[in-house]
Amino acid sequence: MIKKILGVIALLAVVAVGIWWLLLREDPVANAQKAASAEAAVVLTRYPQEVLWGDTHLHTDNSIDAFGFGTRLGPEAALKFARGDEVKATMGMKAQLAHPLDFLVIADHSDGLGATRRLYDAPRMLIQDPTLRKWHDMMHESPEQSQLAIAELITAAAAGTLPAALRDPEASAENTRNIWNAHLATLDKYYEPGKFTPIAGYEWTLMPDGNNLHRVVMYRDGYERTSKTLPFPGIDGKLDALFDYMDAYEESTGGRVLAIPHNSNLSNGLMFEMTQADGGPMTAESARRRALREPVIEATQIKGDSESHPFLSPNDEFAGFGDVGWELGNLPLSAGKDNSMFAGEYLREALKRGLSIEQQTGANPYKFGMIGSTDSHTSLATADEENFFGKHTGNEPREGRALESQNLGTRLGRFGWHYLASGYAAVWARGNTRAEIFDAMMRREVYATTGPRMTVRFFGGFDFAGIDFASDWVESAYAGGVPMGGELTDSGSAPQFIVSALKDPDGAHLDRVQIVKGWVDASGATREKVFDVVWSDEDKRRAIGGKIPGVGDTVDRLTATYTNDIGAAELRTVWIDPEYREGQSAFYYVRVLQIPTPRWPLYDAVKFGFDLTEEALKGSVAQERAYTSPIWIGPAAKATTGA
Repeated sequence: MIKKILGVIALLAVVAVGIWWLLLREDPVANAQKAASAEAAVVLTRYPQEVLWGDTHLHTDNSIDAFGFGTRLGPEAALKFARGDEVKATMGMKAQLAHPLDFLVIADHSDGLGATRRLYDAPRMLIQDPTLRKWHDMMHESPEQSQLAIAELITAAAAGTLPAALRDPEASAENTRNIWNAHLATLDKYYEPGKFTPIAGYEWTLMPDGNNLHRVVMYRDGYERTSKTLPFPGIDGKLDALFDYMDAYEESTGGRVLAIPHNSNLSNGLMFEMTQADGGPMTAESARRRALREPVIEATQIKGDSESHPFLSPNDEFAGFGDVGWELGNLPLSAGKDNSMFAGEYLREALKRGLSIEQQTGANPYKFGMIGSTDSHTSLATADEENFFGKHTGNEPREGRALESQNLGTRLGRFGWHYLASGYAAVWARGNTRAEIFDAMMRREVYATTGPRMTVRFFGGFDFAGIDFASDWVESAYAGGVPMGGELTDSGSAPQFIVSALKDPDGAHLDRVQIVKGWVDASGATREKVFDVVWSDEDKRRAIGGKIPGVGDTVDRLTATYTNDIGAAELRTVWIDPEYREGQSAFYYVRVLQIPTPRWPLYDAVKFGFDLTEEALKGSVAQERAYTSPIWIGPAAKATTGA
């Protein structure tokens, strides 16, 4: 009798759960339709009038490494944090941005999506592979052991020795489908067109022999189209296979997709080669395909800055920001690096290589814009020095993290203070929608910052004589020239550039604005030069030997504070290239430098009361910066477009 009663209760419970699920579950298709309607209702401006701030590279607990590192925050928490809500970080601290972001791409690794969570939750007796069983035990033993397990996993991935269960996408297809579709539905749930925009994407993790060739794949579309595909695995892949996948997606769905390479500084020279990946000569067709598929590059993030390197640019006194520690070798430090590899890693050199290849083939594979993003594995998209939550959960704010070895593979060579609180993607768009943000990326009307939200405009043209900064000069600039990311056709006269930089409203004053020029000379050699075009206190800071004196330093190392007694809140000018040569192919981009400010290790030292080492203290003050997308000039026959 008792068994019958219990059976009826159990049956009623199942029915109740079923009814609850039917009533409360959200219909992803209906939500997608609502999102599309709301997006269509957004009123777009005539030209981009608003800079939108976002992160295109954030990992949550669905990433194979992030979960193993200890992260327990999923996509919903990531979206809440990005839009400005207070959340509780994995280690228990309250976390909130001072100012919300406008958009977010959650880019969990396509390989092994959700795999470490499944391994963690799996009954031990059912795990057959001894390596997986060992990692399962380590993840359950302690946070430190879990991090070591993931370091071993990354090393195994670099060496091509991952257990078969983690290398077979067919075996995990159903789990991947479930996680992907649930993720897409969550994005639509949080989509507020005009206010906050979650964008579908993932990270494609190609890493031959530990050399970082990763890309973030980003879609223009909502659930209706993106649910018809799956994240494309990359760890054993080829770049052309990714491009084939992107072609197939667009042809089958009518949607749009782009790829964003990152951490070229950890590729050991492979990211921007002069040849194709197989060693064959670069063809015009392959060059055009790469420019089309990769319109923007992530120039700066937690694992270093890839804009320039002192070895490549010895005359640039500001080259080398964020290079320390990351110039030692590839991603897991399984292979060291020599100077010959830098040219294939840093963006300025890649832009020069692109001009050279264009002269030989008629197409430029490296005609890209620049953005920054975090690559945070904590689900917290923050690039703010005084609000830095680290690369992963083991590096959330606590005493000692700045001085500890923090390597993804080996335990040697890189330390906490080498990691940057960087960066953000700034997008000039006509409205805050998926389509507008994606289209701005395609036309490269974007820029990177290492964290501060500086407002930067950059236009190129041939007749800006009538520009009046006291009037609506932006509309005139659009009418008479091209914005950052654009192309000019050589007209036989020197190009002119309008540049305007406004400091972060909550941040430091500006030191100077520079224009970086690269070109191919008459002999076919590539050249570069950095021009200081406007700077603070010009009357007092006169050039000496062609160099503008330093702006000064107000940082108090004992209190981690600074003052805005130096620098300027705004810098702008119209600049004409004094070294223009007719018929010369060239690019120009802007670098904006702040006055020196504290980095996160100095904030940590003051907050937790410990001393930095001499080397770490020296690296604890920096001039944060912004990099715009370039403007190119060339003969009409050689002008190409990445859009």
